Amino acid sequence: MFPDSKIPSGPLAGKWTKHKFDLKLVNPSNKRKYDIIVVGTGLGGAAAAASFAEMGYKVKAFSYHESPRRAHSIAAQGGINAAKNYPNDGDSIFRLFYDTIKGGDYRSREANVYRLAEVSNAIIDQCVAQGIPFAREYGGLLDNRSFGGAQVSRTFYARGQTGQQLLLGAYSSLVRQMHKGKVRFYPRHEMLEPVLIDGEAKGIITRNLVTGEISSHSANAVVLATGGYGNVFFLSTNAMASNGTAAWRAYKKGAYFANPSFTQIHPTCIPVASNHQSKLTLMSESLRNDGRVWVPKKEGDDRHPTNIPEEDRDYYLERLYPSFGNLVPRDVASRRAKEMCDDGRGVGPTKLAVYLDFKDAINRIGKDQVTAKYGNLFDMYQQITGENPYNAPMRIYPAVHYTMGGIWVDYNLMTTIPGLYVLGEANFSDHGANRLGASALMQGLADGYFVIPYTIGDYLSKKLGEKVSTDHDAFKEATSNVNKRLSHLLSINGNRTVDNIHKELGLIMWNNVGMARDKDGLEKAIEKIPTLRDEFWSNVKIPGKLNELNPELEKAGRLADFLELGELMARDGLNREESCGGHFRTEFQTEDNEALRDDKNFTYVSAWEYKDDSSPPELHKEILEFENVELTTRSYK
Repeated sequence: MFPDSKIPSGPLAGKWTKHKFDLKLVNPSNKRKYDIIVVGTGLGGAAAAASFAEMGYKVKAFSYHESPRRAHSIAAQGGINAAKNYPNDGDSIFRLFYDTIKGGDYRSREANVYRLAEVSNAIIDQCVAQGIPFAREYGGLLDNRSFGGAQVSRTFYARGQTGQQLLLGAYSSLVRQMHKGKVRFYPRHEMLEPVLIDGEAKGIITRNLVTGEISSHSANAVVLATGGYGNVFFLSTNAMASNGTAAWRAYKKGAYFANPSFTQIHPTCIPVASNHQSKLTLMSESLRNDGRVWVPKKEGDDRHPTNIPEEDRDYYLERLYPSFGNLVPRDVASRRAKEMCDDGRGVGPTKLAVYLDFKDAINRIGKDQVTAKYGNLFDMYQQITGENPYNAPMRIYPAVHYTMGGIWVDYNLMTTIPGLYVLGEANFSDHGANRLGASALMQGLADGYFVIPYTIGDYLSKKLGEKVSTDHDAFKEATSNVNKRLSHLLSINGNRTVDNIHKELGLIMWNNVGMARDKDGLEKAIEKIPTLRDEFWSNVKIPGKLNELNPELEKAGRLADFLELGELMARDGLNREESCGGHFRTEFQTEDNEALRDDKNFTYVSAWEYKDDSSPPELHKEILEFENVELTTRSYK
């Protein structure tokens, strides 16, 4: 039997209000009797830790960075969605909900997505109160712009630095609580194991990344907010340190992993320029508000883009999708860019790029206005490529960006392990098979500020008087397991570096589990990854020692998890015999090459349960029910 998702009954618009009332509460004077561990201090984690402390709980916050300000949330550029309808263009909570459900290709829970839309307005109010410098119109009102998958302007932004500014706001709230002594912060500590007592999460085992010390930490509940797993592909827009270890450790302790094959390929990234690259750079989707995407009409046209006349250009997104044009969702734009390049019309030295052109925008609104909107993004592009985007089009190509899959959680954000909660990108809950742009920041702050502070009390209220000590045998056993694993890695002393093996895994994943998949490729990945995993455990070379700063040991532990996670992603993709959102099976597409869903057989969340290293995982299905939207074929034409 599938675990209870705890979705409240009643009308959609009243579910969250009703649920909050039904939740058990913790008396304010009792909150200081509880310890809560928060792992990860990006938007979701920092917001949650600050909120818990403000409410009176004792909080321990862990980050593998030296400061919460280094969290990858800081790299988000374009904006954050909310349904305030300032432009008076027809937006509403229900429209934001509908666009998000549709954008996710009808593979997410109605109740979760509506709650996200419902609290979105409060997020903006919270951020304004924190002093976030959102863009404003001449009259002083907050400005909005459009993002992919919407026909309204609902995206609030701080130039191309929205993630940075939002994280600084959450960081300020967190630091305030640290200075008051309500949050104890552990920098440069990586979680390597959750600790379960009688099947419930009661702490974690960490490694100090500077000294190598292994330590135990107990709590009444554990919250993971550790981001996504896009770096399984090696090359992605994620920070190089982003990883899936905390989530994967939870999975191997009994937390279900949901929809692992749902990965998002972002269409607007700077193309690969060298075999020596270690990551890719995102160019904000907001650029597609004013930039026009095109390729030459003729195959092999090597003329400089400024020398190609209008009649020889194919503005293919505008041609194929006249209603949405360049602002189609990310999965659609990415696949079309790949098709243009596969057709021999790619541009640049590698021919794996398309143009993003701002000439018309500069002529229409002026260079000064374009600079005001996108100046820092243009500067970044020029610094990386050496090319001036004011004078010639940018070159862009899709890249791995975001993961919609993650640890399965119920409506309270609790996993199948009681007392273990997961927030933000680390869970699966709100985006279905494709995330609309400007929704990630929205979910992180919604989970951290407006959901988990309510829902965690329902669990803790039943644990009053519970004492958890690291002296328990469960902590000793978990510590022993961590030490054995790390010592084993160091003892291999093979001939291949961690990065060398990771690059090979990345190629397997990109070629077989990437933008377009098929049965043969997925089966090939399932065959190749275990072989590579055996190679890793027999031939990796990790210099240095356990009890010291050892970045290669850190990377090796994370790669060991990616080598297991990659196989699960392929298994999930093979099982889902349909195309939906970011999961595009070439065998399942319409006559005009759009995703072909199979609602009869696959309208469910695929939740995988770990058994043991010698047995395949077990698939559980959470059936998705749609009472407020009609399951239709997505169309952005």
